[in-house]
Amino acid sequence: MSYQPIENYGIVGDLHTVALVGKDGSIDFMCFPHFDSPSVFAALLDDQKGGRFKLAPRFSYAKRRQLYLPNTNILLTRFLSSEGVAEVSDFMPVAEKRHGHQLIRRAKTVRGKVHFHMICAPAFDYGRASHSIKELDGTMIFTSKGADKTVVRLRSDVPLRIENGAVVVDFTLSEGETASFIFEDVETWHETASAAPDYIAEVFKETMNFWRDWVSQSTYRGRWREMVNRSALTLKMLTSHKYGSIIAAPTFGLPEEIGGERNWDYRFTWIRDASFTLYGLMRLGYTSETTAFMAWIEQRCREMNPDGSLQLMYALDGSHDLTERTLIHTEGYKNSSPVRIGNGAHDQLQLDIYGELMNSVYIYHKHTGSISHDFWTYLARLVEFVCNNWRQPDEGIWEVRAGRQEFTYSRVMCWVAIDRAIRIAQDRAFPAPLERWQTVRDEIYNEVFENHWSPKLQAFVQHKGSEAVDASCLLMPLVKFISPTDPRWLSTLKAIEELLVEDSLVYRYNTINGASDGLSGGEGTFSMCSFWYVECLSRSGDLEKARFIFEKTLGYANHLGLYAEELGPCGEHLGNFPQAFSHLALISAACNLDYNISEARN
Repeated sequence: MSYQPIENYGIVGDLHTVALVGKDGSIDFMCFPHFDSPSVFAALLDDQKGGRFKLAPRFSYAKRRQLYLPNTNILLTRFLSSEGVAEVSDFMPVAEKRHGHQLIRRAKTVRGKVHFHMICAPAFDYGRASHSIKELDGTMIFTSKGADKTVVRLRSDVPLRIENGAVVVDFTLSEGETASFIFEDVETWHETASAAPDYIAEVFKETMNFWRDWVSQSTYRGRWREMVNRSALTLKMLTSHKYGSIIAAPTFGLPEEIGGERNWDYRFTWIRDASFTLYGLMRLGYTSETTAFMAWIEQRCREMNPDGSLQLMYALDGSHDLTERTLIHTEGYKNSSPVRIGNGAHDQLQLDIYGELMNSVYIYHKHTGSISHDFWTYLARLVEFVCNNWRQPDEGIWEVRAGRQEFTYSRVMCWVAIDRAIRIAQDRAFPAPLERWQTVRDEIYNEVFENHWSPKLQAFVQHKGSEAVDASCLLMPLVKFISPTDPRWLSTLKAIEELLVEDSLVYRYNTINGASDGLSGGEGTFSMCSFWYVECLSRSGDLEKARFIFEKTLGYANHLGLYAEELGPCGEHLGNFPQAFSHLALISAACNLDYNISEARN
């Protein structure tokens, strides 16, 4: 075996976790039963020791194709050969409908007589724990010997055998015949319902209807509906049904540079990422997810620090301890090490999170008006923290690990936090020290224009005293800090184009000339920054260029319309996959560009 490109994967999920399914029919990554549980399959991070669940035909050669059933998260992997045609369908019954956690795989022969091979070889606790297997009433029970004592069961309608610590089977299907495999959490599936004869057909239909019903609620009817719907379906899969929180990405350890050290764990809820994700979903008319997340945020506010500050990221359940550890036994994707779990940035100061949060609260308020007195009391304390601390240097949106700076983007988002709080207080007549807030808001505004502007570059710079630009400044007109046609903004956009844009793709900053991030090596272009660039062009009125750049950027999606965090020089996907930020930025750009094109034609 060898490592597949990151972009060769699709995902299936149940609102509790996801699995990455390769074009070769191998599930090479899954944390189970929750997003932040230890991995049971992680061959994507260690081809020899990570564990995999492969189901594929034994063709000497086959073309491979993957697609989602329309408007669902049911994945179909097809194998086309002169020896026959086979397909493998993968899905997870959705957690909103059922209490258990299952991964269901079904092999089918479409043409000819096809020989299949299946191997289920989990590696529990990030590959650190051994396990035992026993057969019980025709099913296979895996029991890990690690501290977590995970117990899972594999069911099938073909006979299974134990071989070298794995469960395997070779079988043959004639045209129209199928064979199914159910990988399930024993703790939540004590009964034998999944052994019923019609169970697979019933949950398949149930899962298909769930996703189609959900996506039909989208209000987007624009030009890029297929890509927008796929992004929305992906964001929904990254949302926890149990807690209402949203993860940044379902993976850990996938590198931003092959062989490099920029390998992080993204299975947590960043205030920033989740707030932007909710903004994207609200743009499409999805309010139930927003309501659930606001309840989660309110609970975090109840736990805020005495000074009114929040932690910048949390575990799905809201817990605070995200201690970063290295999996020294894991070689990493294509030998990219170290592989980390947890995230050491959780205790950084990132002042921009308050602006992103308050912007989402403001939009939620505009759509629902549902800001309670108690919630407002917490938000007011949060805004007071911003008023008292906005001048502090921080680690910023890019989470630098080489010392704090007075980042321009952090200042802008502090302005947003106070501005949106003022608007909410005025709309709802909430008690607030409006005169003080307005004074501080204006101080921040003047600070950015006076001390974060470079006469030499004719641009807003990365941080105070810098002569480098930063793609985070692309959000300045998007959050209404500055007009998208203001001369200072247009010259900033020009500088970003000259220094950070390559073809249609945007680097977040220059790793040599920008603020030191404390890490060696380089990185790819950031997909979310590329979509921010499109939206800036659209808002500035350059619709022809915006559409051209947008279409080109869409061409870098993988075969299923999914994006990792970054793109390499040959269009390869880099970083954790799929990335929520990339997809929400796509949605926002598509909505704005589609609206402006339509308005221009009326």
